[in-house]
Amino acid sequence: MPVPTAAWLARATRSALIVPVPETERLVSTHRRRLADAHPSSVPAHVTVLYPFVHPSRIDAATLDVLAATLGAMTAFDCAFTEVRWFDDDVVWLQPKPDEHFRALTAAVCKRFPAHLPYAGEHPDTVPHLTVADGRSGDTAGKRRIATDIVADLPVHARIDRVRLVAGEDEHGPWRTITEFRLSGRV
Repeated sequence: MPVPTAAWLARATRSALIVPVPETERLVSTHRRRLADAHPSSVPAHVTVLYPFVHPSRIDAATLDVLAATLGAMTAFDCAFTEVRWFDDDVVWLQPKPDEHFRALTAAVCKRFPAHLPYAGEHPDTVPHLTVADGRSGDTAGKRRIATDIVADLPVHARIDRVRLVAGEDEHGPWRTITEFRLSGRV
């Protein structure tokens, strides 16, 4: 995994903590490409733990140490993406079950970084989800078609054992990985 250069990191304006879900990558990228105005993503298929996170210019060794301790204390887990869901008519997403582990990851990080609320506090009950298409991609009819087609490929089972710290120049990217944290293998 390429490490961002200091010059690139200095230009970054946002950061996030995400759980990459490689088991869904083929499914999600195939359907994203079917949308008329789909934009390629520099971020893999993922469930967001916390966005926005610490401004990239303020991420230092102490921040990374706190994240490593916090996330290293969390247990790796299995989940399945079982349903296609919607946020209004804009966002098509996959629902992970169970979702409690994702909620626990967010709660643990927020406890250590209380100034950083999920989605800047806009959504008090943050719903763990894996976005397939959002308001920037395709029209509603196209999203409805891919939502219907994805159902045939569900469920997708995944092992969740890492969290990535990523940073980007704006909300829509490009984004690069700063570092990755392993969840413990303890059950």
